[in-house]
Amino acid sequence: MKNLRTWLSVALITAFISLNAQEKKKFKIHTVAFYNVENLFDTVNDPEKNDEASPMMEIQADREEIYKKKVHNMARVISDIGSDTSGNSPAIIGLAEIENVDVVEHLANDPLLLAKDYGIIHFDSPDRRGIDVGLMYQKDLFQPINKSTHTLKIYDDTSRKRIYTRDQLLVSGKLDGELIHVIVNHWPSRRGGEARSRAKRVAAAKLNKRIIDSLQVIDPYAKIITMGDLNDDPTNASVKDVLKAKRKKKNVPLKGIYNPMIDFYKKGLGSNAYRDAWSLFDQIMLTKPFIEKGYDSFKFYKAGIFNKNYLVNKKGRYKGYPKRSFANGGFTDGFSDHFPVYVYLIKEVKE
Repeated sequence: MKNLRTWLSVALITAFISLNAQEKKKFKIHTVAFYNVENLFDTVNDPEKNDEASPMMEIQADREEIYKKKVHNMARVISDIGSDTSGNSPAIIGLAEIENVDVVEHLANDPLLLAKDYGIIHFDSPDRRGIDVGLMYQKDLFQPINKSTHTLKIYDDTSRKRIYTRDQLLVSGKLDGELIHVIVNHWPSRRGGEARSRAKRVAAAKLNKRIIDSLQVIDPYAKIITMGDLNDDPTNASVKDVLKAKRKKKNVPLKGIYNPMIDFYKKGLGSNAYRDAWSLFDQIMLTKPFIEKGYDSFKFYKAGIFNKNYLVNKKGRYKGYPKRSFANGGFTDGFSDHFPVYVYLIKEVKE
């Protein structure tokens, strides 16, 4: 039954690839997503981390119940991403702002996700607050082959002391038998201002580019997806000048990167908001083999910002913003201060 739900209806896809009305083709479709889950911390104080400063640890009453509700709210969103088209939750989803593997296990074991049988890939990073990235994948759809964590070493401009931030996670595996590579990112924040902190994200982009380059040295046609909360928009130097991500498919060279999020940003759409301005920090980009012609292997079909009505504040000062989980020292029963983003990958299935 689950496999039947992953077929994309012919009516939906024919308009995209301009098939003759009499032709009948079937396509498999999988959702690949990214979600900053806003401080998904457990209720246990870790003496090796500054997790006591997390919103969850600041809550004094009913902390355990609130934690369970936070996990369930995240599971609700993940179960819903891409389901309107694929009939399934994401085959692969990158996560940011997770404290440890335990919180991801609780997420994967939530009743809304348990039947999906999600596997987890996670490494502890050196971030002072204990914030990590991770990956969840449906075991019957994606089989990991290799996994590695890549440390970003950056230093304070004044003191020259090292700034401990999130590692970048690389996972290589087979999506329905096809080799793909996924990089999950959470680049340094804009604390101190965009200009003052820009060099840190440029350094993160350079690390990301080195990872991509290392895969393309082995195989110039490697199918690579890089995703994450970049704390930069598609037009900032880290993405535009370092990764050289392109808006138009025709301008992407061999070993180049296509960024479908640029069009959303140009239209004024975003995944997070601050001081009445939208940003599109959450992005998913793909290498050229994903956008070449033909559907004999998985190709990019469509990207999106998952901003369903229930994820949006309906009133007040932050009307229209993402409905976040934590505010004013308490739990709002919301979701995250970021909307998830996603792409659909499709492949023609021969009968």
